[in-house]
Amino acid sequence: MMKTIFKKYDKHAITALPRVIFEGEIKVIDHPEDVETAVDFLLAQDILGVDTETRPSFKRGVSYEVCLLQVSTEDVCFLFRLNCVGMHPAIIRFLTDKKVPKVGLSWHDDLNQLHKRAEFEPGNFIEIQDMAKDLGLIDMSLQKIYANLFHQKISKSQRLSNWEVSELKDSQKIYAATDAWACIQLYKEFNKLNETHDYVLIEPKIVEPQAESQAESHAEFQVESQAEPQVELISQSKASS
Repeated sequence: MMKTIFKKYDKHAITALPRVIFEGEIKVIDHPEDVETAVDFLLAQDILGVDTETRPSFKRGVSYEVCLLQVSTEDVCFLFRLNCVGMHPAIIRFLTDKKVPKVGLSWHDDLNQLHKRAEFEPGNFIEIQDMAKDLGLIDMSLQKIYANLFHQKISKSQRLSNWEVSELKDSQKIYAATDAWACIQLYKEFNKLNETHDYVLIEPKIVEPQAESQAESHAEFQVESQAEPQVELISQSKASS
């Protein structure tokens, strides 16, 4: 069956989609003595999904280092708490490995943050955004790309949570694991589509400037009337995904 893919996905349609989460095993690595074994296991896999998290700052002049590196296989995800284990030699070995392909989204931003913790030469990493562009997509966020290809919603509710808390909440663990695992699913789907060409790419609708302006004004009015006051986010190191 031919898959319908939108060049630009309607963000309002995401709300109605069923939520997808990582349902495999999640292992939190927060002791240095556990890092080596975890990395050995991961580097024996065929493909890995990767992502990072950084504590957001709500104060001017205050920023934080990347504190979580999540690495997922199809059925198990490791959450390396860098604020606890640091840039362990095994972490560096993982990041510089050139054999196992590691798939991420906006991974250049993640690498920039990791480089602030330690210098290393990046190994074999694949950028999902490049694959999306090659297929003709305009949207580059993980949530929109995943919704476009799989008609499922990845929740971003934990993105601005405190990733340096003494113990991660279950909701944070699932959020972090889902983002890394989703990269594998997108990688496989893009490869399949490129091989079979079994899809049709729908061009975005052209909206008249006046109608678009009226629609935006109406949407802004709805948001302003419904939204609760929020604390201003001053700094977050990684681009929104």
